[in-house]
Amino acid sequence: MASSAATPSDSGAALSPLGQRLRALLGTERVVDDLRRYFGIDLPSGAAVFTGSRFEHLAGGGDRPEVADRITAEDLVAVQTLSVTVPASVALDVLEGPLGVRLSGLLHDIPRGIDMADADVLVVADGSPADQAWHLLCDQHGVNWVTAGKILARKRPQLLPVYDRVVRCAVGRPPSFWLALHAALREDDAALHRQLQGLRQATGLPDTVSALRVCDVAVWMTHRAVGHACP
Repeated sequence: MASSAATPSDSGAALSPLGQRLRALLGTERVVDDLRRYFGIDLPSGAAVFTGSRFEHLAGGGDRPEVADRITAEDLVAVQTLSVTVPASVALDVLEGPLGVRLSGLLHDIPRGIDMADADVLVVADGSPADQAWHLLCDQHGVNWVTAGKILARKRPQLLPVYDRVVRCAVGRPPSFWLALHAALREDDAALHRQLQGLRQATGLPDTVSALRVCDVAVWMTHRAVGHACP
């Protein structure tokens, strides 16, 4: 199925390297079919389903108001659908100990219900509450940058992206992925953000699947399909 979503504009506006790469990956012919397959839309009975398709919706989502500012057991299960596991000792500290209290304080200061494309750059800048929460998680034994990012993406799916080794292999490793992505989403009159929204609509996904998640899944599926051996 060919994508009916928006494609890179011909405005001549200079694009960042990340913006160019993402818009090229998202403009392939297979991207809508890849998204539909990942999220299990109209698959035949018995077809294999990606567990990650439940990441944002498990137990009603990690950003629903009553749990938005604390990490729950459901959140820790949700990240397992993306093939990472939080060590038991860290999980207990998150759920019952001082680590959870510290993370809740930081989550309280991270905006909810706003797309990265619409957020002020300070929200994802170095030293922001989101950045502090990421570093705090990375400081825990057995928690790496991938796992920390996925936990935060579960809590703020519109604002913070899933970024793992496959996506990094596909798009590169800027000094700060959050800042580079924020700039890419806003450049050229937010063309990339509108492209992602168009893909979401063309795929038939609900608005509860964020533009960032559409981006992550589309890039992950495309890169995985071409057989790259990512480190």
